[in-house]
Amino acid sequence: METYNPWTVVNVVFHHLAAQGLHPVLGGADPGAPAAELLRALGIEPAAEGDRQVGERVKKHLADIRAAVFEENGRDSL
Repeated sequence: METYNPWTVVNVVFHHLAAQGLHPVLGGADPGAPAAELLRALGIEPAAEGDRQVGERVKKHLADIRAAVFEENGRDSL
């Protein structure tokens, strides 16, 4: 099964519409709800967890922080 970032799909659709001379608008300040509606209309269920790459970067950053904190605590206790 292939997966796609829902925002990538929205971006492709908007570029396609713009190339056809249309000027799509995706709601007001927060485009999340209209974008999710567009994805559902295309048969794509948006994932609640959002962009997987962003999540992976956050996990790595938290792991780096934990490693730094535990390393410092280990040195202090020697």
